[in-house]
Amino acid sequence: MFELLATDSQTKARLGRLTTARGIIETPIFMPVGTQGTVKAVSPDELRKMRAQVILGNTYHLFVRPGMEVMEHFGGLHSFMGWDGPILTDSGGFQVFSLAKLRKITEEGVHFQNHLDGSPCFLGPREAMQIQATLGSDIAMVFDECPPYPCEHDYAARSLERTLRWAAQCRQVPMPHKVFGIVQGATFPELRRQSAEALVSIGFDGYAIGGVSVGEPQNEMLAAVESSEPFLPADKPRYAMGLGTPPQMVEMVARGVDMFDVVLPTRLARNGTAFTKNGTINLKNACFTKDRGPIEEGCGCPACRQFTRGYLRHLVKAEEILGLRLISLHNLAFYLGLMSEVRARIANGTFAQFRHEFIANYRDHRE
Repeated sequence: MFELLATDSQTKARLGRLTTARGIIETPIFMPVGTQGTVKAVSPDELRKMRAQVILGNTYHLFVRPGMEVMEHFGGLHSFMGWDGPILTDSGGFQVFSLAKLRKITEEGVHFQNHLDGSPCFLGPREAMQIQATLGSDIAMVFDECPPYPCEHDYAARSLERTLRWAAQCRQVPMPHKVFGIVQGATFPELRRQSAEALVSIGFDGYAIGGVSVGEPQNEMLAAVESSEPFLPADKPRYAMGLGTPPQMVEMVARGVDMFDVVLPTRLARNGTAFTKNGTINLKNACFTKDRGPIEEGCGCPACRQFTRGYLRHLVKAEEILGLRLISLHNLAFYLGLMSEVRARIANGTFAQFRHEFIANYRDHRE
């Protein structure tokens, strides 16, 4: 199922291959986020052309809209959205705790009012797995509680105990494809270790590091990964949920992480921000008004092949939909291309050098 092909001699970076029912995923990999059954402003054909290997859907969002009756009618998420490659679905736990109104946590799960119309809903471990089976997920995530940042140790410990009970219940639900456990424990290394070891004893097809990218500083984010990774099996894929910026992903790869997802490529595109190997640029800035160059020299995406920075700036300033679409295509191509470069560097033994040079040259101009 997961084959470890190579490891970097100077870091913990890994080259791997994850086989699913709908295709092979070469790791390290970035997974475009299609929360509501679509990667925003981008078609499945465009994703295929930029060699996206796997995309994400979300249990919570698809549960509240369009609902499982519609999903069953269309035969699952793949046929509904016209994507024939692998799909990973989040369990909805993070969204329940971040979006839902008036939630009440019980041992059985979470009672909540959904964020669209306030109607009462319930989501627990068994329900989350059954929804993901209906969606036809190739990789399903267990239902977990995502503690906030900052978080007291006692709360984090109680939350983790419940999350581990839920994980065991999730594993008991028959699933057609793969199921990943999620390491929690907030910012406490001993809880992270406890979580990882307990999940491994239950036995999953892969392991995610959750509870990161919830507002903590980067050093805490990296520490959460570092306190979890040593206790995860080398022969299973590792997934850092909701991460990250390009430098963060490179740093996570160096710490032994294989899979990533984040909404930044399309979210920032809608604000006119594009990614390049030297960092982000804001195409709204006046300095690009007469710029005849592409977003990035050498990029083969549709935006860079056909259009100038000056034209893209005009589209963004005029609030034309084409502008955000083109920048979204570029940003997704950049993220996917970055992971392709990382895989090549691990394979030829130059990842450590690449990591150093990439981090040194990258500037995030959103800061």
